[in-house]
Amino acid sequence: MGDDAADSNLVATQGIHHLGLTVSHLAESATFFTETLGWREVRRVPEYPAIFVSDGTMMVTLWQVAEAGSSQSFDHQHNVGLHHVAFEVASRAALESVFARVKASGARIEFAPELLREGPAMHMMCYEPSGIRVEFIWLPE
Repeated sequence: MGDDAADSNLVATQGIHHLGLTVSHLAESATFFTETLGWREVRRVPEYPAIFVSDGTMMVTLWQVAEAGSSQSFDHQHNVGLHHVAFEVASRAALESVFARVKASGARIEFAPELLREGPAMHMMCYEPSGIRVEFIWLPE
């Protein structure tokens, strides 16, 4: 990615304002973000229903699927759509802390913190309660 002025004139966006995720277990998914990750609940829309959560930098909107009993889990290897969502953490210690919190929550863990390719970046992958793949990544300077 280039940093020169010519490139910046072509960019029409300024990052993610929010990410909307359809979930099958709204309360449990919200709890994953608020209690496990320490995010705050921004608001609720009971008539949809939806719960908006934020880490102070970005917002995730959790939308309850219309019929949880008849919904299908997303297969990130065979369907077009969200492969995973990745959240950056500030340090290796923060990554280890997130891993411990996610593990204690009972969420399914795909893999514990490990080097990303040859490193030095590290990441881990888990699934929030509705089955969405979530990555946590540390990118040392």
